[in-house]
Amino acid sequence: MKQYARIFEYLKAYKGKIFLYFLFTLLSIVFSIISIGMLMPFLQLIFVDNGTAITTTSKNPVIQSLNNFLYESVQKRGKTATLGFICLLMVSFIILKNLSLYLSYYVLNPLKNKIVNQLREDLYDKVLRLPIGFFNEKRKGDLMSRMTNDVGEVEGSVVGTLEGWIRDPMTIIVTLTVLLLISVQLTLFILILIPILGLVIGRVTRSLKKNSQEVSHKYGESLSILDETLGGLRVIKAFNIEKLLRGKFFKTNQELLHAKNNISYKRDLASPLSEVMGVMLFTAVLYYGGRLVLRNELLEASAFLGFLGIFYNIINPAKSLSTSFSNMRKGAAAINRIEEILKTPITVDDNPNGKLLPAFTSTIEFKNVSFAYEDAVILDNINFAVKKGQTIALVGSSGAGKSTLADLVPRFHDVTGGEVLIDGVNIKDYSLHSVRSLMSIVTQEPILFNDTIKNNIALGFQDATDEQITEAAKIANAHDFIIKKEGGYDSNIGDRGSKLSGGERQRLTIARAVLKNPPILILDEATSSLDTESERLVQDAINNMMQNRTSIVIAHRLSTIRHADEIIVLQKGKIVERGNHEQLLAQNGFYRKLVEMQEVR
Repeated sequence: MKQYARIFEYLKAYKGKIFLYFLFTLLSIVFSIISIGMLMPFLQLIFVDNGTAITTTSKNPVIQSLNNFLYESVQKRGKTATLGFICLLMVSFIILKNLSLYLSYYVLNPLKNKIVNQLREDLYDKVLRLPIGFFNEKRKGDLMSRMTNDVGEVEGSVVGTLEGWIRDPMTIIVTLTVLLLISVQLTLFILILIPILGLVIGRVTRSLKKNSQEVSHKYGESLSILDETLGGLRVIKAFNIEKLLRGKFFKTNQELLHAKNNISYKRDLASPLSEVMGVMLFTAVLYYGGRLVLRNELLEASAFLGFLGIFYNIINPAKSLSTSFSNMRKGAAAINRIEEILKTPITVDDNPNGKLLPAFTSTIEFKNVSFAYEDAVILDNINFAVKKGQTIALVGSSGAGKSTLADLVPRFHDVTGGEVLIDGVNIKDYSLHSVRSLMSIVTQEPILFNDTIKNNIALGFQDATDEQITEAAKIANAHDFIIKKEGGYDSNIGDRGSKLSGGERQRLTIARAVLKNPPILILDEATSSLDTESERLVQDAINNMMQNRTSIVIAHRLSTIRHADEIIVLQKGKIVERGNHEQLLAQNGFYRKLVEMQEVR
């Protein structure tokens, strides 16, 4: 039951409602048993010739109490009126039973929905808090599968059968207690047979968890292929690889079908098997109890028929409990996949006692900084400082560590050696929110959301006025193309900005950065994927944005960083050269080779 610990943890917050559910469920069980128990005086009344015969002494105190009640009622009301009174009692208790049952559902159903809602929120919150490096390992489709398919599986298989965890065992326990009062011998006979029933059903459901894990894995694979297909349709069609992708998806889909069928075969077997076993158990009780009545061994005929009626009250809960158990086995795999995300350690977490960084006043310093990822050294002993108002450019070959170095400033990663200082204080000693609030980032690939132009620009400044948004767009050279759109600033840009050109998308991200008005800018090859005309417009926008700000620029096209205050040249995670453009050219080293290669092109 360890995998269900989180579900039980959620339940702790609703102890009052759980108590009410227990109460209403118990009442529904008691009323149900009483209504069935009224069969005993009813049968006694029908099959005796006169009221005096009802006074026959019974060896069972429960039966004797019912006999006494029946005798007094017959003496007071007569047989016909007593028969009507018994029927009225039966209907009344059935009404009370169903009213209590409804109230138990009324309490429990919102509780189940809250648990699933909380699980979904916790999972989404954890995804937001996980470091960037985590997503380099995971396929997006698999993560989406865990947040949709697996949460849905938990909702249907575990939380959806939550009442079965409570109601069915309670029904069985209370019913067996009443049966013990009626006949100890016959009840003990039942208790011997029930574990055999549970053992047989348990063997069928044991492999459900393994099959469910396979289904979740294959579902995640199919989502990943679908995501890659939708994102790469141009390449797929250009290289005529539709057949390759189709085969890949169909193969995964067939494996998913096979795994789902295996689950269905075993899960669906549990219900008919439990019913067959239940009927066999009922037949065995019928035979054994009938022998006790025929031999007149501590059991009267009316008591035995009442016993059978009450015992039948166990059959459906036992069948439902076996189904719930198989569903829990099936849902355990989904919970394990969700728990894998929820228990992933947060390597970059906020400092609860962190200082606020209200303003950037002096320097950003990299002091003996190293960063390694799974034993692969990405950065090695990096030392340099960025003074307020300076522009520092990072250049080097692909894989040299430029983006990783820039990502250390907003703490997308944390250093594995050394420290990053802002105004002389270790960045980890500040609150994460206050550090990031002083920065804006423009990446090589524009990150936009399926919303209006206005809302995308105002993403980091929700209270911005229309005038502020327009001014930011003008600085980013975006205003002219925006007003030409049919909806202007209220135009929807489509999924990931698909309705815009590359240059238009990039200028929107720059407008977003301008509106935030941060003192620190991080530009990660913001113009490298653009055509010449778009590059000029974007570069002009960047130059406008960089005025009076501290900037860290990752440059692919070296012509854009000629006027940087200092250029840091990285190779294999180390600083190999540093200086301004003229100084580095004079050194006749790696930087000069990079410049000459680009000039040749």
